[in-house]
Order: sequence, then structure tokens, then C-alpha cells
Amino acid sequence: MTTIPRGYTPSQDLLKQRVILVTGAGDGIGRGVAKGFAAHGATVILLGKTIKKLESVYDEILEAGGPLPGIYPMDLMGAKYKDYEDLVAALDKEYGRLDGLLHNAGILGERAPIEHHEVHIWQQVLQINLSAPFALTKACLELLYKSADASVTFTSSGVGRKPRAYWGAYAVSKAGIEALSAILADETEHRGTLRFNSINPGPVRTAMRHQAFPAEDRDKLLTPEQILPAYLYLFGSDSKGITGQQFEAQ
Repeated sequence: MTTIPRGYTPSQDLLKQRVILVTGAGDGIGRGVAKGFAAHGATVILLGKTIKKLESVYDEILEAGGPLPGIYPMDLMGAKYKDYEDLVAALDKEYGRLDGLLHNAGILGERAPIEHHEVHIWQQVLQINLSAPFALTKACLELLYKSADASVTFTSSGVGRKPRAYWGAYAVSKAGIEALSAILADETEHRGTLRFNSINPGPVRTAMRHQAFPAEDRDKLLTPEQILPAYLYLFGSDSKGITGQQFEAQ
């Protein structure tokens, strides 16, 4: 496992002129990181299924003086590959390249032993957490190749790296994400302009964490804003050339 440099302090203009797509940008970690990216100069494309939430993040970015963000509503559960191609076409027309892609969207599904795991929930979790990131990444590769320094980061989990009982489809999907990230890093390393890494946010004060651990004291958890430095490091030039690594945000 890899951690960001101790005491890492990003420059205020770290992400200036960078175009970064964030999935699941409407709330939780996606919302906090998207706002943090914008605060450090990035033009952020906010992707999510709930327009009202995306509009709220959009307004907060503008109110804070960040670059004009973009909004792209998409429900990853039902998205077809043509939908990803349409997104790429829109991004190419508007920006001409993509400098970053954060795969943050995800669902927990259910915590249950495999023998009792609902098949339809299993399929939903694998779709959102693994198949959608695969399809979106595949579609975005040509745009990422147009960047002089592009970063793609997949959101993993401790149970994706060390699976445990009752985590079912969620753990399997995150283990798959680790494999996907490593494969893409190996396949693109020769380019020198594109890096793929995974990040485990750790325990963070989000709705998904509360769903998984409803009895937990949420006040003891870090907020999305408090783990922002790890994401800034991965998407800025300070981590250029680092690829195929598993990062810990905490």
C-alpha cells in the first residue's frame, strides 16, 4: 500500500487548467473532492444521476470563485456504451481533452453471506462499481491520451484488498477494481503521460458508511474534505509518473 508524502501541502493552483471528470459528484466524497479540485483551479465535470444535487455542487463551486464546472447527468445503472460515447463526444467538443477521471460513484448493495445474497442486488453492485468504471474508462481513453499528464483514480476499499465475510458483491466489485486499475496501468505505462491508481478512502463520514455501520459514532469519522489532500496529490503534477499503485487516503 502507498500513502501520500507525509505533510503534503498542495499549491493553490495545483490543478489550474486541468479538466477532471468526477463520478458520483452529487454528495459524499465525490461532492467534497469535486469542490476541492475546483478550489485548486480545475475545471470539474460533475457526473451523477440526481440533477438537483449536481446543481447544488455547481452553485457552490461558482460561489467559491472556482472555474465554470460542467454538469452531465447519467444513471450508471442503466447506461449503455453509447451513452459513454456520447459523453466523450460532448467532452471532446467542449474541452478537447481530459486530464483526470475520478471513479467515485458506488453502491454498497447488501451485507449478507453468499448463500443468502440476492442475485439482482449482486448484479446491480457489479454494474455500478465495476462494469460502469470499465466502460467509462474505455470510452475516455482517447481523450485521456490527448492530455500531456492525465490521471485516472479508481475508488477501492479495504475489503477489496482483503475480502471479509458478509461483504459479498461489494468486496468482489472492489477486488475487480484493483485488478482493472493494475491492468490499465500495465497496458499504458509505456505512454508516460497517463497513470492509473486506486485509492481506499478509509472510514469517512458518508451515507454509504452509515449504511454499512449504522451504530458507528459518525463524529469520530473524517469528513470528505479532510481526506482531500490524497486526491489532490493523485491528480496533480506532484504524482506524475506514479502508476499502478494502491493508495490509502488515511
